[in-house]
Amino acid sequence: MITNDTIKIITREIFDAQPEGIHRVHGGDINEAFCVEVSGGRYFIKINSATPVGFFGAEQDGLIRLREANRLRVPAVIAQADAAAHLPAYLVLEWLEEAPPSSAFAAGFGEALALQHQITRVDFGLDRDNFIGKLPQRNPPTARWGDFYRDQRIAPQAALARKRGMSASRLALLERLMTRLPALLPNTSTPSLLHGDLWRGNYMTLAGDIPAVIDPAVYFGDREIELAFTELFGGFSAQFYAAYRATFPLEPGYEDRRALYQLYPLLVHYNLFGEPYGAHVEAVCRRYV
Repeated sequence: MITNDTIKIITREIFDAQPEGIHRVHGGDINEAFCVEVSGGRYFIKINSATPVGFFGAEQDGLIRLREANRLRVPAVIAQADAAAHLPAYLVLEWLEEAPPSSAFAAGFGEALALQHQITRVDFGLDRDNFIGKLPQRNPPTARWGDFYRDQRIAPQAALARKRGMSASRLALLERLMTRLPALLPNTSTPSLLHGDLWRGNYMTLAGDIPAVIDPAVYFGDREIELAFTELFGGFSAQFYAAYRATFPLEPGYEDRRALYQLYPLLVHYNLFGEPYGAHVEAVCRRYV
């Protein structure tokens, strides 16, 4: 459990000041999180005593990339550090104040995400690896989307699932599906700038119906995987999808590929939380093999 004394050391190092207020806030399943008032401002501080080296550095990199894209509101990074002898790893961000959305929010969010997906580059992947949740995510630049999705998304998670005790029958289904993946996915995919972990817990509504995103796992990939991820756990309205499609129409056949793209987050959730995600993984594999 992180104490207020730790927060005071961090604020002294960054702001050369003592905090006027420290409030523990919800920060997800991985980190401890705080709203800290210091030097007349408010900041969001995430702290973790057991992160791998580079964990918060990878998050900082993703936030900066999305912030520079300037399509969605993204909190500014104030400071970050790996664990040291006297402090755990931490990330200090601009505090974003949530506000109730109006009926216009969803459409604006869908349009903004579509515009972000129009930021492209030549290869799939990224110039660095990062994390999805607390799991490593490899991003070596790759020319073909089917190869990238098989080798850098499904294969590493399948290998981890094997270590976590997934049944031999399910692993065999995954192996069969991986041999088919390049043929099941389009050869004409364009690498789009993705948030990478876009579910209901990773977006916010700010005053004026401004959509903001947090906790990215950024890379360049087929934008269909981002849309499929948003549909997996809910939290995105029909107005969101209508505005997205009006701004950047999807290619024919997306509905047939959607479950295939949901396999990656399902495997991630299996490796983080176990069953019942294994049954969902099996159902997706059986659909395509």
